[in-house]
Amino acid sequence: MLESKLSIHHEEGADVLSRYQDIIKHLTAILTTALLTVIGAEAKPLKVFILAGQSNMEGPASISTFDYIGDDPATAPLLKMMRGPDGKPTTCEGVSISYLTGANEKNFTLNGKLTAGYGSMWGMDPSKPGERIGPEFTFGLVMDKAFDEPILLIKAAWGGKSLHTDFRPPSAGPYVMPKETQEVWDKHPQGAHGIPKAEDRPKWNTEKVAATGVYYRLMMEHVKKVLADPKQVLPDYDAARGCEIAGFSWLQGFNDMVDGQVYPNHNKPDRYAMYSDLLAHFIRDVRKDLNAPKMPFVIGVMGVGGLKDQSSSMVAFRQAMAAPAEMPEFKGNVVAVQTAPFWSDELGAIDAKRAQISQMNHFLNSNHKDHANADGKMTPEQKQETLKKYEADLISPAELALWKRGASNAGYHYLGCAKTFALMGKHFAEANLAMMKAAK
Repeated sequence: MLESKLSIHHEEGADVLSRYQDIIKHLTAILTTALLTVIGAEAKPLKVFILAGQSNMEGPASISTFDYIGDDPATAPLLKMMRGPDGKPTTCEGVSISYLTGANEKNFTLNGKLTAGYGSMWGMDPSKPGERIGPEFTFGLVMDKAFDEPILLIKAAWGGKSLHTDFRPPSAGPYVMPKETQEVWDKHPQGAHGIPKAEDRPKWNTEKVAATGVYYRLMMEHVKKVLADPKQVLPDYDAARGCEIAGFSWLQGFNDMVDGQVYPNHNKPDRYAMYSDLLAHFIRDVRKDLNAPKMPFVIGVMGVGGLKDQSSSMVAFRQAMAAPAEMPEFKGNVVAVQTAPFWSDELGAIDAKRAQISQMNHFLNSNHKDHANADGKMTPEQKQETLKKYEADLISPAELALWKRGASNAGYHYLGCAKTFALMGKHFAEANLAMMKAAK
């Protein structure tokens, strides 16, 4: 009887032990899977995206124009992404940024977690984010939603810089004056219309050589410096994970478009062909310098004036800027994103009226023969009153309110409209992601 009871207890104990061992095996499998998942996630390299260009890449859009984004049902979700529950601009913990910019040859770097304020720093405290955005804000927000791993944006932008000289890529060689421009210079040894006098031209040439490629080199030095030590931007960066240069976005062009001496032949549709060639060199060179031969490259095509601006120079420049994306060597890894559709036509119409007011102010001050102060006898107070009435007749109170809500800068800066730059950043990111997906 005792042996029987002991046998029963032994069998029950064996069952309990077996079940316990099964549980341990199951838990071990779960923990192992979880651990491998964590290790796998940690092993993913840091995603690095580079953004470069001139003033519109700097970003002239005031944070004060954010509300305008919500007025359009199509972009209201974008505003929701850009703001937190407290109504303040989102701080994206998964995205860090290192931003090199400056003015008057005084450059500085601003590092931190991505939020609004990494736009143009003109007049701002360089020790902290300012009050403007460029494409970087929504670019980073979109990328953060697309990846689990941390993201680093490296941005380098300066206002008023050309591709033909300032950002000139190394493989393009030295600047060579177009034959047509040289012929004009030869006819004007005394100088005229921006042409230096003959005796000043050696100095001009020396300065041109010195300026050539300076901002390309500054940009590349900044990118390489950050890549050499990401911890300066991300203190918790794990060197074991490494980093992947995952894309480059370029937003520039205005200084090239308006330079008639570098791009003569105003009536020819291919007058900007040299820009296409320079941009192709630029793409090749940044890929070579960063050892990223197939790095996705986004061209933000000039869009000031919107789709309604069909002037010959604007159309020709947009075509030239987009042209590298159609080159066989860049098929599938260079995309041109048209920014003209992101321009606000309603704000543009108000801006055109503001230009009329500025012109009237000039007429009054220059005693234009066809306007009110033709005889020059108006007092400053009278001129001011005349201009005030002219403005009131031209721009309604509703238009003034709309302008204040949506615009903060000039036309060549896309009116400083945050909606425009938010759309740019979103579409640049989506184009980059599409190229990454296609490359897999």
